[in-house]
Parts: sequence; C-alpha cells; structure tokens
Amino acid sequence: MKAPRVRSFSYHCRQKYGVAVGKIPLDVGITCPNRLRGGCIYCRPASFTPSCLRSEDDIPTQIERGKQHLLKGRFRYYFGYFQQETVTALAQKKLLPLLADVLEDPSCLGLVLSTRPDHLPEELVESLALLIEQSKKDCLIELGLQSVHAKSLELLNRNHSLDDFFGAVDRVKRYDRLQVGAHLIFGIPGESRAEMVQTVECVAGLHLDALKLHHLQVIKDTVLHTMYLQNRFALFSLQEYMDFLLQIIPLIPANVTLHRLWSTSHPSLLVAPKWHVLVGELSRILQRRLEENGVYQGCKVNNEQVATGYSPLNPNLG
Repeated sequence: MKAPRVRSFSYHCRQKYGVAVGKIPLDVGITCPNRLRGGCIYCRPASFTPSCLRSEDDIPTQIERGKQHLLKGRFRYYFGYFQQETVTALAQKKLLPLLADVLEDPSCLGLVLSTRPDHLPEELVESLALLIEQSKKDCLIELGLQSVHAKSLELLNRNHSLDDFFGAVDRVKRYDRLQVGAHLIFGIPGESRAEMVQTVECVAGLHLDALKLHHLQVIKDTVLHTMYLQNRFALFSLQEYMDFLLQIIPLIPANVTLHRLWSTSHPSLLVAPKWHVLVGELSRILQRRLEENGVYQGCKVNNEQVATGYSPLNPNLG
C-alpha cells in the first residue's frame, strides 16, 4: 500500500488490519466532572453526539444501534469509541466490566477512550492495560489537551495543567499494550499562529500514537458563543485553516495517526465558522494543497527528537 501524505485513521486501519474499520460512539451515562467547575467554554455535547446515540440505552443496545445507523454495512469491524463526557470519571469497578463486555464482541477490534488528563489514575491505567492484554485487542487513550499554553487552558476553563497532561502520557506509556494520543484545538482566542505551532512541536516530541486536531468552532449557547457575539476573537476561514495545516503537518512524525483534522458539529448548533463544504471535499482540498506544495506528514521533523521523545516544554519526558 502506497504511503499517503497524511497518516489518516482510515489508512492506519487498512495497513494494520487489512480492512476499513469504523467507530461506534458509546455513552456510559455520566457527566464530565469539569461541568461542576463551569465546564469548558466551547463544549456542548449535543453538538457532536450522533442522533442514534441515547445515553439511557445500555451499552449492548448502543452498539447495535451504532452498527445499524453508523457502520451501515460499510464496516465489518469497529472500535468502541467512548467520546462522550469523561469516561474514566466512572468508578473503576463499573467501568472495567463495561469495557470488557465491549471487547468480547468479535467485531470489536479495540477501544478509544476519550478523557481528561486529570482523571486517569495509575490504578485504572494498570487495570486497563491488563484487560487489554487479556483481550489481545487495542486501546487508544485520547487525552484532551487543547493547548500547551497556561493562558489558553485558563481561558477555556479546562481546570487542568500541562503537567497533568505530561503525567497522564507518562502513565500510559509505561504499558506497551496501551496507546496514547492528544486532542488539540487551533484558533483559541488570544493564541498567535506561533503559539499554535509551539503546541504542535511540543506534542510531536512525546512519541504519541495519535492526534485529533480541530479548528475552533462556536457552538450555540456556550460561553464561547457569548464571547463571539461580543466580537472578542476571529475564527479560521477555510483557506486560512488549510494554510495552517500545511504549516503543521510537516512537523508531526509520520508514524502518528491523525484521527481528525477538523471539527464536525451538528449544523443546527454550529454558529461559526460555516464553510459550507462537506468533509469529503475538505479532504480533497487538503490533498490537492499538499501535492501542490510538495508537503507530507513529518517532512520537517527533527529525527533525533523523534528518536529520543524530546519535547521542547518537557525535555525529561521521553
């Protein structure tokens, strides 16, 4: 298989498993603990929750509905995707049996657990690694970081620090059976392009397995929406964001799987930016721009830093 200019989730699965693999979003029915502290200013779960996902359903029912409405015969295999809220905030004695049940499905190749870096205790990571070892399947822990800059984490009301993120990465990387990734947002109010690039350079040096990248979107009835109505920040245009991707994709090691490169929110709740372009067309535009500019993922990576796991903000984490 010819290597693409970007290592997408689709390419990664075809290379590793020999087939296309889907994701089925799942909801364990808890609320993110950060909502007790006001919540992230941009977040409204309804904006990214599939219409077929109902939190009141048990997990087996959610899986069956996901197979019917999301996989739609296109995918024989899937990952159980615990994207809703902060899944690891569920008590371990309840969470692990739920995950074990999902892994028992022969069509399930593994798990993707989306969580906060301050809700990933060592005991849970150790138990999760044992579960994954026993299942002989895969598990990616996707840590919400958004930015390496303290001012941005404070503005977003993330209520965790960069050190919390480094600590969570370190705990996961102790176990070979677990993979670790990060979720980043670009276009945070007050951040310059140079500061966004610094975030990418930092995480690029950590030997992560995956990244999920988003441009900032304003969702209806959020704190960010109020700020937007007050003209307190500007958003990426489509051309600006494509230009930015061409700047950062070369800085990301070629072995890192990019699960997402832009945000996709429900149109009824999306305030801005509205590019009026389908996801498939976004991919074609990016591919064309990459080819025109001779750019590919990792083409500007410092190989020595990748080999050592060096991070400019945390040189001791490798």
